Amino acid sequence: MNIEILYGPSNTAAKVNLDAGDTMTTESGSMIAMSQGIDLQTTTHKKGKGSLLKSIKRLFAGESFFLNHYTAHSQGEVYLSSILPGDMAQVELSGENIIVQSSSFLACDEGVSMDVGWQGFKSIFSGESLFWLNLKGEGVVLLNAFGAIYPVEVDGEYTVDTGHIVAFDETLKFSISKAGSSWLHSFMGGEGLVCRFKGKGRIWCQSHDAKGFGKKLRPYLKVKRTN
Repeated sequence: MNIEILYGPSNTAAKVNLDAGDTMTTESGSMIAMSQGIDLQTTTHKKGKGSLLKSIKRLFAGESFFLNHYTAHSQGEVYLSSILPGDMAQVELSGENIIVQSSSFLACDEGVSMDVGWQGFKSIFSGESLFWLNLKGEGVVLLNAFGAIYPVEVDGEYTVDTGHIVAFDETLKFSISKAGSSWLHSFMGGEGLVCRFKGKGRIWCQSHDAKGFGKKLRPYLKVKRTN
């Protein structure tokens, strides 16, 4: 499987080239188009690596109940995109684990297993989901973001606004705290709560916050009433 990331960073699409016998798993509804010779199967879990319970857990993580699996019978291609405009990034796993924020998973190859991990009640206070995706194994993971996506190498401590986290290495531990020197300064400054990471590893951040964007749009959205 070979992935070409196109038209980034604002309106990114991914062209996934599959050789005969390759299988790719994607988030439901992410396909733009595909060539002939590719079989599409939809299940509630990763093929051969899941159960209905895992599918229900994915719903709590903010992901789709269903997953799509593309298997190439001959060489072919699949084009993918995300709902929100933004960037994509490939992450090559070689046995390590990454934790992926809700809605940031787009696709992975069949060597990567998917589960839902408990991040504790601290995630509620951050305004994020209680459950995040835990991806591990051998192969490529395709992440998507709202806006640009960029990696940050951490060796020690690093602070990220809760709405700008895409994914991070499992080697990093995080806690939720106020952004400023006091709660008053934190909320008056518009930052509120942040994630403070500790350890050594990588964080993938996105330049825009989908929830913040939604709040900005709210005053302009009018409910159409019918008599």
